[in-house]
Amino acid sequence: MKIAVLPGDGIGPEIVNEAVKVLKVLDLPFQLDEAKVGGAAFDAHGHPLPEHTLNLAMASDAVLFGSVGDWKYDKLERHLRPEQSILGLRKNMGLFANFRPAICYPQLTHASSLKPELVAGLDILIIRELTGDIYFGQPRGRREAPDGEFKGAPEAFDTMRYSKPEIERIAHVAFQAARKRNKRVTSVDKANVLETFQFWKDVVTEVHAQYPDIELDHMYVDNAAMQLVKAPKRFDVVVTGNMFGDILSDEASMLTGSIGMLPSASLNAKGQGLYEPSHGSAPDIAGKGVANPLATILSAAMMLRFSLNQEEAAARIERAVQAVLEQGLRTPDIHSEGTQKVGTVEMGEAVVAALKAQ
Repeated sequence: MKIAVLPGDGIGPEIVNEAVKVLKVLDLPFQLDEAKVGGAAFDAHGHPLPEHTLNLAMASDAVLFGSVGDWKYDKLERHLRPEQSILGLRKNMGLFANFRPAICYPQLTHASSLKPELVAGLDILIIRELTGDIYFGQPRGRREAPDGEFKGAPEAFDTMRYSKPEIERIAHVAFQAARKRNKRVTSVDKANVLETFQFWKDVVTEVHAQYPDIELDHMYVDNAAMQLVKAPKRFDVVVTGNMFGDILSDEASMLTGSIGMLPSASLNAKGQGLYEPSHGSAPDIAGKGVANPLATILSAAMMLRFSLNQEEAAARIERAVQAVLEQGLRTPDIHSEGTQKVGTVEMGEAVVAALKAQ
C-alpha cells in the first residue's frame, strides 16, 4: 500500500509525524514515501507543487497531507503561493468529493462553543464538491471595469460555474453516503440569488429521483450557517458546492470542540484519496509542540477505510483516540478544567500506547 506523505508547512510536519507513528504501529505493509509541498517545496525547489511531488502523489494509493501556508509567502505571485499546491493536487488527481465528518465525542461536549445539550451525540457528514465552483471557474483576473457605476476603474473578478455532470456525481456520492447513515440529505445552495445554484438545486432534485429511500431537503447557505449553530443535530449528510462547503465545514468544526478534531478525505472516482486535517498550517504555533494531532490521526483512519480497504485498522485508530480522550488527555485547544494538558508528541504517543493496549 503506497502512501505519499506530504507534511507541508507550519505545524504540518509535527502533526503528520504523529500520524505516521500511529500507522507504523499497525504492522501493515505500507510503503511511506515523503516529499516536500507548499512553502517548504517552494524554498527547496522554487515551486509549491514540484513535478516529482505531484508524480509521487499520482502514483500512490493515498496521500497523507499536513498543511500548507505561511504569512511570509503572501507577497509571492499567486501561482507560487503554498496554497496552490493543494488546489493543484485536487485538480490533477480529480479529487472531486470531500468528506468532512463533524463528530462531537462525548468527552468533548464541554469543549464545544455551544451548550452541551446541542452537541451531545452530534454526527454530521459534510460532503463538499471540490474541483468546481468559483475556486476553479474561468475566466478570472483583474481588469478595468467594462461597465457599471465605476466603469473604467480597476476591478477583480472570478467566475462561479458548475456543469451538470459535476453536480450529478457529487449528488450520487451524498445519497449513497446517506444510505449508510440516517438516510437524510440536506443540499445547501443560494438558488434565490445565483443562477449557478438554481441549476445545482434542479440537478440534485433530478438525481434524488433515483434514491426514493432518502429524504432530501434544500436550504439556503445563510440559513444553513444559522441552523448549524442553532440546531446542528437536525443535519445528517450535507452536500454543497466548493465555496459554501469550505465555509460551513469550518463552522461545523467548532461544534466538535476544536478544528483540531476535524479530519477530512478527498476522493476521486477510483477511490484514490488525499487525507488531511481540516485546519491550516497555524504558523503562529509551529515548532511549539502544542498542535493537536488528532485530526491528522483521524484522517489517517479515514485513509485506511476509504482508500486502503482496512476497515478494522481504521476502527482501531478511532477506538484508540476515544480511549485517550477518556483518559482526560487534552492539547491546549481542547483543554478544560479537570483535564490534563499535553503537547503534540505526548498526544500522539498516547494514541500509540492505546493502540498497543487493544
